This record gives sequence, C-alpha cells and structure tokens, in this order.
Amino acid sequence: MRFAVVGAGATGGFLGGLLARAGHDVTLVARGAHLEAMRRDGLRVRTADGGEFTVRPRCTDDVGAVAGAEVAFLAVKAHAVAAMAERLGAAVGHDGTLVTLQNGIPWWYFERLGGPLDGTRLETVDPGGVIAGHVDPRAVVGAVTYPATRIVEPGVVEHVEGTRFSIGELDGSRSERCRAISRALVESGLKCPVRTDIRKDLWLKLIGNAVFNPLSALTRASLTAIATDPGTRELALAMMREAVAVAEAVGVQLDLTVEQRLEGAAGVGEHKTSMLQDVESGRPLEIDALVGAVVEIGHLVGLELARLETVYACVKLLDTTLRKA
Repeated sequence: MRFAVVGAGATGGFLGGLLARAGHDVTLVARGAHLEAMRRDGLRVRTADGGEFTVRPRCTDDVGAVAGAEVAFLAVKAHAVAAMAERLGAAVGHDGTLVTLQNGIPWWYFERLGGPLDGTRLETVDPGGVIAGHVDPRAVVGAVTYPATRIVEPGVVEHVEGTRFSIGELDGSRSERCRAISRALVESGLKCPVRTDIRKDLWLKLIGNAVFNPLSALTRASLTAIATDPGTRELALAMMREAVAVAEAVGVQLDLTVEQRLEGAAGVGEHKTSMLQDVESGRPLEIDALVGAVVEIGHLVGLELARLETVYACVKLLDTTLRKA
C-alpha cells in the first residue's frame, strides 16, 4: 500500500519506519532538523529489544504529498491540526483515508455518531470549525496509539514499549479499508485491532491522560509520585471520576474502575508524561484535546466538573506563562 505519515516525529516516524521496512511505499512529512537528517541519512529506528534499522522513504515538508497515498496517518499534536486543515483536506479529498493518531478528544468526536449530539462541533478542539470545514469526516478513520517513543536526535527515533494501534470507523462499521490497514500494520510487526467502538478506546486512554498530563505539568512529578502522594492521589481519583461521568453521559461505559486505572499508572514507574516533557522543552502544551474537550462535553450534558475545571484553568495559565517566558 502507499502510505503517508504527516508529522513523522517520534510516533509517526516509528510507524512509518516499520511500514517502510516491511516494503510499503511510504512518504514522511516532517520539518526542521529532523527532516533534513532523514533526507541526508535516512530514518534510523532503535527498537525496544535493542536492535536498530535504517530506512530511506521519501521525506518532505509538503502536506500535499498526502494526495499520492492511499492512506495518510495524521501524527501531529492536536493543536497543530487546524493550521494545516485546508491543505490536508484538499490533499486527502473525498476518496482518501485519513487515520488520526492524536491523543484526547478529536475534532470529529460527534461526527457520524447518531443520537442527539450528532454533528456537534467542539470549540476547544476545532475553534471556528476550521478542521470540520476542510476535512471530510467520511475520509476519517479513528485511532488510539499506545507505543511509547521519542526522538533521541534528528533522524533517530527510539521505541521504548508498546506496539498497538487500535483503529475504527466513526460509524462503528467493519470496513474493508480498516481491515486492509490492519493487515499492513500487522505485517509490519505491529498490533492493529479493528474496533467497532473506537470512542470507547479513546476514553479508556483519555481517563488517564486528562488527569496525569496536567497534574504532572503543574507539579513536575512522575506518574508514580502523583499516584502515591496522598494529596495528588485523591485529586487524581476525583478528576477521573468526573471524566468517567462525562464518558457515561455520552453513552460510553468503561470496563475498569478509576482505582484500577490509577494503579496501572503507578506501575509505569518514574515516567514523564508528554505534557511534562513539553513543559521542559518549551513546546506548546496539548491541553484542550486532553482536558478542555472533556470539560466542554461535560457542560454540553449539564455536568459540574469542579476539579477538572480548576486544573484546566491552572494548566492553561501555565501554558500562557511559559510562552511569555
């Protein structure tokens, strides 16, 4: 298959590298020093088992390259999507396939859902409707990513753990395109289950991300520290309960308790969340998709979310302060 990866950083580079190694036609869309290194030396991927390989796919900074692919993976941060929505939507068109790999609540959450909130636009993740106005939701396949990866230097991606990319149609159908994408990823050494309720998978991951990411950014603490300190542990549990209430209000029933989710996070160890890494590196924080959208949905269904709202306000101010520094 012909693939494009828009945002071939850590996760996108890892995915694109494995697809290229398996013999697929891959184009990587990136920028800056990372792009130049991949153009010059190829993409090096260090695997979790200590191995390493190099591939030389096409590399560009032109989002328009998506037009030549059967399937495009969108691997940029959620807050970067709106700026490229017009070019991306034109390149994907009505017949292409766009697999979205963003964390948190995506702009398409209520598209093709049915029910009273069908088609509702979330201002936090699609301000002004820019993305929805340019990207056809029929082209979208939802996804939830689990690999932990990082760029150790320009052109070099390191895989730490995890190989699962769950995918699913927005309307819950089991389409041939999802089965084809799944086959290609499995052949490349990844796990790719096709889900009939991809939104449930989103919430299962989000219950942790909406809590641990902002708390770690505010406290500079690891997952273990947040989960074991008496004060932050109780706050994390209360925030999770609020997030679960939002999920249930929009018809998603989760199969684990907040206590189980907390213990799972505690078992990860001295891991720094992606938001804490962004704080330390001076990058914009991915707040709205992880926390703001949960609060917005909660308000749509009439819930009071005192703790999530408070933490959301604090981390938004932190992001503003860091940008001015």
